[in-house]
Amino acid sequence: MDLRILTYNIRRGGKGREEALSAVIRACQADVVVLQEATDPEVVARLAAGTGMEQWGSRQGQSLGFLSRRKVQGFGWHKPRISRHAFLEIELAGSEARIFGVHLSAVHAAWTEHRRTEELRALLRGIARHQHGFHLLTGDFNTLAPGELLDFRKLPGRLRALVWLSGGKVRWRTIQIILDGGYVDAYRSLHLDGPGFTFPTWGPHARLDYLFLPLRYTPQLRSCEIISVPGSADASDHLPLLSVVTLPLRPTEVAGTLDRQSDSDEDESVARMQP
Repeated sequence: MDLRILTYNIRRGGKGREEALSAVIRACQADVVVLQEATDPEVVARLAAGTGMEQWGSRQGQSLGFLSRRKVQGFGWHKPRISRHAFLEIELAGSEARIFGVHLSAVHAAWTEHRRTEELRALLRGIARHQHGFHLLTGDFNTLAPGELLDFRKLPGRLRALVWLSGGKVRWRTIQIILDGGYVDAYRSLHLDGPGFTFPTWGPHARLDYLFLPLRYTPQLRSCEIISVPGSADASDHLPLLSVVTLPLRPTEVAGTLDRQSDSDEDESVARMQP
């Protein structure tokens, strides 16, 4: 069974752009959409209605939310103390598959890249008990992959100043940590030479949005594409990333959900779902 999964940063809550965002999402024909900067449950509810997604999840003030036309068995937010944004875990019904939504800290500077590495390590520790099961990491990682370059001249003036204050260069390490952890970069594995830029929509020059899956499940990756349709630039400052994966036919060993030990705050389960 194939799953079409979309990751989409809807920019500052998306309020007032619901129609444009819905049009982009409908064009992608996704089964599950992982949203970033989806801080307003009312907006997420309108997106669900506008896209025909029967189930959705949102939490006031939290960046991560989701829409789904596939039945979702459970979902929840988990916030390591080091992280700016809580991670979102989605468990699909009738499958062992788990989806982990990610939104790492923004701003391209040396100290924020260090923070992203710590946020990412906290996530990987949290899902270590699930390493034997089929799972995906997807979202806005706000960083570059190894070997990729960012033209700092294209950044707004205030962000160029932050790069200068941090030494004039950034050592991009976050994505390498994921790769060293046994994951494959879905887009790069299928597009060795394509830039894959997802940001900003009016002049893409940075690849910030990703999907990762465990290396052993690479044969189940069918496609991974940057989606640009009419109206994309009006909808958000990010282009969505659409991946197609084949879910396992039979459950493999499932070792549990996020480890809520030392890295997670308590009371992380407030959520909304529409049947």
